[in-house]
Amino acid sequence: MSGALISGVPVSAPLVLSIDAMGGDRGPAAVLDGIALARRKYPDLKFLVHGPEAELAPLVKARKLKSCVTIRHATGVVTMHDKPAAVMRGGKDTSMWSTIDAVRDGAAQVAVSCGNTGALMAVSMLRLRKVPGVNRPAIASFWPCKNPSGFNVMLDMGADVKAEARDLLTYALMGSSYARNALGLERPRVGLLNVGTEEHKGHAELKTAAEMIGAMQEPGGYDFVGFVEGTDLPGSRVDVIVTDGFTGNIALKTGEGTAKFAGELMREAFTSSLLAKVGALLASGALKRLKAKIDPRRVNGGVFLGLNGTVIKSHGGADGTGVAAAIDLAARLAGLGFAERLAARVALASANGQDAASVEAGVENSK
Repeated sequence: MSGALISGVPVSAPLVLSIDAMGGDRGPAAVLDGIALARRKYPDLKFLVHGPEAELAPLVKARKLKSCVTIRHATGVVTMHDKPAAVMRGGKDTSMWSTIDAVRDGAAQVAVSCGNTGALMAVSMLRLRKVPGVNRPAIASFWPCKNPSGFNVMLDMGADVKAEARDLLTYALMGSSYARNALGLERPRVGLLNVGTEEHKGHAELKTAAEMIGAMQEPGGYDFVGFVEGTDLPGSRVDVIVTDGFTGNIALKTGEGTAKFAGELMREAFTSSLLAKVGALLASGALKRLKAKIDPRRVNGGVFLGLNGTVIKSHGGADGTGVAAAIDLAARLAGLGFAERLAARVALASANGQDAASVEAGVENSK
């Protein structure tokens, strides 16, 4: 892969992604479709694909991917109904376990799976372990907004329903590193989700977290804008939104449900009469642009932050386009050496001020 570019960064060593072909709602065919689409953008990328070889080999051959795909045979499949604890005890033969182990063993830089979120986080924590300084890993996702990039970073989206003040500080550090690398923001703006923007609002843990996040903004390389509220999620006031997993997951599901409901109302409105259908025809170009802008498949992929390795959770119902988007994110993060940058950023939480910042800045600027 000499001379290849990933996110504009020259990469000399081959980049290998570890892909769980099983566990998604649409089956392994959708995963291989995603790999075929991603290969058009990254022709030098290599893939370790995990699952039953007899089922995967014909899919690989049909898509002419034999030159870039290596199949790692795994008979077991983690279903959406499997309990994380059960998978941790007896999931060694599954494609999910094999996918994470490839990153653990250094055979691949990033893992991607459409499987059970709870089980994936459990296996990832068990096999990769947490980065020193991280008490609770977090899931970070992109949230559509009015910023020039088109997205905010929000975390935690459901990795852990609890979060103490120290955890929220770690989320701010990890989220700012993710925004810096994934969105190209030199100095991200960080906000702490609350029931209002006033300083006196919120429970004691949030107020303590706000003080800690504010005190760390200079060595952390971000600007703390203070408390933000729900109306700021799609706005342009902030780049990184920090919250606990309980609140973040509710916000995520609420946003998805509202978008689906709004789409259904629009379809009903534009088909309610002949005049409405004519109006829809006249506005078809604008409607297509709107649909493309809010298409969730374009930003498919929640990133597990705080582990010794990068894991991307693709939506369980992702089609080939959605899987390709998750792979695209994985390739960009792998090419940037994101895991090393994130570990250095987290070290700020337990180090002293500018000395730690200098070390971390050296790591990020060396890429």
